[in-house]
Amino acid sequence: MQQQVNIVNKRAKFEYHLMDEFVAGMKLSGTEIKSIRNGKASIVEAYCVFSNGEVFIRNMQVQAYENSSFAHHNPRGDRKLLLNRKEIDKIEKFMKVKGNTMVPLKIFLSDKGWAKLKFATAVGKKLYDKRNDLKDKDDKRDMDRAMKRF
Repeated sequence: MQQQVNIVNKRAKFEYHLMDEFVAGMKLSGTEIKSIRNGKASIVEAYCVFSNGEVFIRNMQVQAYENSSFAHHNPRGDRKLLLNRKEIDKIEKFMKVKGNTMVPLKIFLSDKGWAKLKFATAVGKKLYDKRNDLKDKDDKRDMDRAMKRF
């Protein structure tokens, strides 16, 4: 039976205007994948970088696997993302513009049991954009409450 892993970055949609979404595999060690399957990972502070024609996720927290022996992995080390050359070229072109970034959105397991990372190319929001999002969210909630009364 396949267990579900759903590690999400909830702040991403609030902090960034998301453009294109990509799904990539991750190059992980044995203890890293076991920790991720147990849900012992966090991508809240993580971000993706482009280096030497490859894409890496940096600052992703993966706790040490509790049943491992002496061979532990680096909890916040860089992990390579596995993408097609066409996708890498598209990301490289996007990243050349100042202010653009790549934001991890979700870690999940594929049907075959491989750990995958869903990330998006993004542009940071300004303070007034965040205020508008909060205002729209409040207005929607008020309208839903009003509709339930009638």
